[in-house]
Amino acid sequence: MFQIIQRTLNTNKRKENEKKYSNYEDLPNGSRLYWFEIEGRWGWKARYVKIADYNEVTISFRQEIYNENKILVEIHEKYPIDLGHIKIKTR
Repeated sequence: MFQIIQRTLNTNKRKENEKKYSNYEDLPNGSRLYWFEIEGRWGWKARYVKIADYNEVTISFRQEIYNENKILVEIHEKYPIDLGHIKIKTR
């Protein structure tokens, strides 16, 4: 009649994500936000952001580009749907 859904944590995948991404934050719904940053030329920075659910299944993955003033100028949503590069309008 009723199914009991057991939430099991994939500890191997969590350890793998923690090793690959130098930063992470636990979110209120049990999912996690992971990210790492790469410094580019001329002071620009790329931040790679992954959101994984409680079982460490990827929900979304994107690349964020910041200019030399640390202002977000572009987002590339790569997963679940590759939306291509989206330029952020700045004033």
